[in-house]
Amino acid sequence: MKTTPEATDRCCPPAREQVDLRPIEGDEADEELASLSKALGHPARVKIVRILIRKNACVCGDIVDELPLAQSTVSQHLKVLKEAGLIRGDVDGPRVCYCIEPRALRRLKALVGGL
Repeated sequence: MKTTPEATDRCCPPAREQVDLRPIEGDEADEELASLSKALGHPARVKIVRILIRKNACVCGDIVDELPLAQSTVSQHLKVLKEAGLIRGDVDGPRVCYCIEPRALRRLKALVGGL
């Protein structure tokens, strides 16, 4: 299953380049970093994030094709990443298309950089 341009536009609107002025230290920042780290705490989820960054587009069925995991397992990993806000998902008929959430990725990088 290949992704159509229409699905990409719905799922992955252009990233907003707003500056995130939230602090990178303190209790709230520590909780946020711990939550994002927990979401990335499995090698399969790290791989999924890498796939989505590399493709830089909305991905529907391609993720399962790139991992040696069952569809249900990949779906569970995608759910964890989506709940953490690291990825977005949009229903496209019988499929759900996913893409990276650039603002969350920038925030993660800032929080890790603040260690």
